[in-house]
Amino acid sequence: MNLIQTLRGMDPGKRLVAGLAAIAAIIAVAGLLRIASQPAMALLYAGLEPGAAGEVVTALESRGVAYEVRGDAIYVPESERDRLRMSLAAEGRPSGGAAGYELLDDLSGFGTTSEMFDAAYWRAKEGELARTILALPGVRRARVHIANPARKPFERRVEPTASVTVAMRSGVLGKPQAQAIRHLVSSAVAGLQPEAVTVVDAEGGVILAPGKDAPAQGAGSIAEEKAAILKANVERLLAARVGEGAAVVEVSVETRTESEKVTERVLDPQSRVAIHSDTEETNESETGTTANVTVASNLPDGDANGGGQSKRNAATTRERMNYDVSEVLRERVTAPGAVTRISVAVLVDGIRTVGPDGQEVWTPRPKEELDALRELVQTAVGFDPSRGDVVSIESMEFARPAEQGVAAEADAVDFLAANAMTLIQLGVLSAVALALGLLVLRPMITAPAQPRLTEINPSGNEQNAPALPGQTPDVAGSLEAAGEVIDARNVAVDHVEALRKTVEARKEDATLVLRSWLETAEAEGERA
Repeated sequence: MNLIQTLRGMDPGKRLVAGLAAIAAIIAVAGLLRIASQPAMALLYAGLEPGAAGEVVTALESRGVAYEVRGDAIYVPESERDRLRMSLAAEGRPSGGAAGYELLDDLSGFGTTSEMFDAAYWRAKEGELARTILALPGVRRARVHIANPARKPFERRVEPTASVTVAMRSGVLGKPQAQAIRHLVSSAVAGLQPEAVTVVDAEGGVILAPGKDAPAQGAGSIAEEKAAILKANVERLLAARVGEGAAVVEVSVETRTESEKVTERVLDPQSRVAIHSDTEETNESETGTTANVTVASNLPDGDANGGGQSKRNAATTRERMNYDVSEVLRERVTAPGAVTRISVAVLVDGIRTVGPDGQEVWTPRPKEELDALRELVQTAVGFDPSRGDVVSIESMEFARPAEQGVAAEADAVDFLAANAMTLIQLGVLSAVALALGLLVLRPMITAPAQPRLTEINPSGNEQNAPALPGQTPDVAGSLEAAGEVIDARNVAVDHVEALRKTVEARKEDATLVLRSWLETAEAEGERA
């Protein structure tokens, strides 16, 4: 009731402003309710190929699921994200941009030639390999190309080759991952040698080139890997003594970049070795007569043998030995990557103490401590003076930042991007509250309060209402007997004008008030 009376007492301009403020408040509250009723969106997929992303969007539309596309990312309600991922995976979505063995399902026995089947088979093989490579961490895109020439009559077989192109989400493909991809592809294709697989990074260029000499091209990376390992070992060793961040280590490793194969054959003529032994033995036995047979030999008492007999026995032994000189055959293969020189530079901070005046005092580390640290570093890196290795360690004061202990602050742009919706909601709420305060509450609060004339019942019981100046309780009771209340809060500030209007509106009551004043004045005069 008071609100209606307040609006009636306002001038048209204030009524218009109050109405507009109320409408704005209603619209703002409705907008906030709409925003609050919207579900929280979560990432479904990101970084998909355009074709795969289109398939996912079509599947979401067919299911009637609300979604948002932000760049190359697709967002869905957080409560349905996991269920959608499983259902889409059951349907083979997203396909990953490369078709696999499902290509062979569309081939029928009728109208399919051997050339068509071979082309579809190798295309499916390339797609399956690309899918497997995409499963590696950090890989964003992958393409595989296999060249397997058909065998022709009277032609020597040509070995197959393959090439792999990889795009990483961040950085460049590492050599260990490239080696893994090379062996993965070579093992999946029959007759494909690992040396025949080329691995190319979209940003880093050729990672593994074809050919047996390809590992020699990675001699520089081998040196960097060894230097990184040695640096980590030395830093961990020094941190135990000087503390974290009090030592800076730089390691340079020089390695052999060429490969070498040496074959050596050594003959020793002074050392003979029997490699073959052959022994042959011969025995001969011969019996003969010394005279011819005559007539006397045929007589009864004659010698039938005629002449005398002779016997001869012969034995021969022959032994043959084959000797060969001692021979030593050595074959030495030197692969690239052998360490030829190591250089280590170590810079350690001094000792910081607090002086009597409370100021920080820096002193260099003693020579004995530096010598002990140098020996530890030499042992850790495998120091070899014959190679020309160098280990240098010095103690110098480190530059300290101007301000210490200041917590790192997040970038304002990142903060706004991460909390944009929350900030918008807070801004709308603040604007609504400010509008209500300035346009509605402020005029109502700052409006001048006027005395209110109330009436009392004829019995004279007061209803706890303020009376006019000089008004007696009896007169106030007569005013309240009419049962009406005059609210003068919205009347002009001029009290005379307000009193005049009141008298014109209620002449009888005003007459009673004046009569009461006169009677009161006469009574006081008589008493005086």
